[in-house]
Amino acid sequence: MVMNRTATYALVASWVLLTLGATPAVAQKRGAREAAQTLGSQKDRPWAQGVSEDQQQAAYVVFKEANALLKESLFVRAAAKYREALKHWDHPAIHYNLSLALLNLDQPIEVHEHLVAALRYGPVPLDPEKFEHARGYKNLLEKQLAWVEIICDVPGASVVMDGKPLFTGPGRFEGLVRAGPHTIAATREGYLPTNLNSALAPGEKSTLDLKMFTTDDLTEYRRKWAVWKPWAVLGAGAAVALAGGALHWQARESFQAFDREIIACGGCALSETQQGGPLLNRGELMQNVAIGSYAVGGAAVLTGAVLVYVNRLQPYRVNPEGEVKDEPKVGVTPLVGSGTGGVLATFRF
Repeated sequence: MVMNRTATYALVASWVLLTLGATPAVAQKRGAREAAQTLGSQKDRPWAQGVSEDQQQAAYVVFKEANALLKESLFVRAAAKYREALKHWDHPAIHYNLSLALLNLDQPIEVHEHLVAALRYGPVPLDPEKFEHARGYKNLLEKQLAWVEIICDVPGASVVMDGKPLFTGPGRFEGLVRAGPHTIAATREGYLPTNLNSALAPGEKSTLDLKMFTTDDLTEYRRKWAVWKPWAVLGAGAAVALAGGALHWQARESFQAFDREIIACGGCALSETQQGGPLLNRGELMQNVAIGSYAVGGAAVLTGAVLVYVNRLQPYRVNPEGEVKDEPKVGVTPLVGSGTGGVLATFRF
């Protein structure tokens, strides 16, 4: 059978009260002065040092009222009265009874704090049986709660846990918290906020070191390729285009030689010349190859120019582990065909 956390604490609280016979740490029937002495008014006892007799008696009056409320299961009111009594006298027995009230209010962190305070001076200010019960339940709570250490070394950083302030950096928080998911955040002007969602396991110790970064810390400047690669494409395209120019010049020479051959024979037909046919064919071939070279070289030059632009230094956001985030993907493809030329650029984000 599974029980929720509130029911569990209530059951344990009832067990503690039954085990102790619902007996407060100080018998209610004794007079104020006698009870104060029983609580430990002797000056040689550290829990009584520095506390006047008037303060002890005032604490006992409120303590007695709280015990009556606890016996009637009015836990909220009883807890308030025990806290009032502690203002008069920080006595282990008052902490002990306050922990009994808080057990029924599902406040395990406070229960642990007051059990620690009740055990501070050993069994003397309580009695051996109550001391052992308090120590046993303290150990049980520590197995159900999670111990966490939160560190932030950034000066001026405000650290909160589940919306509740913990400290201002540089500093740390150490203590028990409820097991389960928690949100820890650190903020400071000029820094990016740091948020951690951590599931803390019961009975285990966790250390969370909150690192903070500025925008510059998480920005890197990178190129997509080595600097020479786009320039190599552009240079290769220029070389192909220049080669096309050389072929065009050779084609022009062939056409001029053909014209001279026709003129030399007095305007005879092409079939009557010795060199006319080959010169014309060579010129046409060179011219076609030159046009193709212009297309390919021009496309390569345009592609290289686009790649040079794309390959400029660009800022990228990185996470604290140094991995690039949101890096755009760019693809550039030259398009060369019969009578066409161009570049296809694709971008993926």
